[in-house]
Amino acid sequence: MAHRLLVRRIWTFSTKDIRCLQASTAATASSSSYSPSLQSATSRVSFLAPSRSLPRSLPHTSSRGVSFNVQDQEDFTDRVINSDLPVLVDFHAQWCGPCKILGPRLEKAIAKQKGRVAMAKVDIDDHTDLAIEYGVSAVPTVIAIRGGDVVDHFVGIKDDDELDSFVSKVIGQ
Repeated sequence: MAHRLLVRRIWTFSTKDIRCLQASTAATASSSSYSPSLQSATSRVSFLAPSRSLPRSLPHTSSRGVSFNVQDQEDFTDRVINSDLPVLVDFHAQWCGPCKILGPRLEKAIAKQKGRVAMAKVDIDDHTDLAIEYGVSAVPTVIAIRGGDVVDHFVGIKDDDELDSFVSKVIGQ
């Protein structure tokens, strides 16, 4: 997440900021006594400062993505149990190879449904209590929850067609 923010700020470093930086550099280079501590804060251009606008080449994305990471038990209750949409909960681990394969496939299958289902990601190492509560004994485990109730689940990797049919079954198509 921090990397994405850093890249966005670097990417949105506009030409106006660059011209301002060049003018500021030229002005300080021409002065005989240079001291960074005496340089005014307004003449400094922070490389990591938030930009005023997004560049035209990047598409604008909504703040709600296909999936979200569960932060804690309260977040899980608010965003999964109390959700109006069916939610697929992906119990995974950083060290799990099959989880790294299943995650993008599952996100792709959910994206095809265009907002009719959400996906929550739960790292079992960070949220052991949730894994125990839902009986997760192996990863990857995907549990479908609708209206606060578990409606279906699977353990392991599935191919794209099986994931599409699982997601369709969960949303009731």
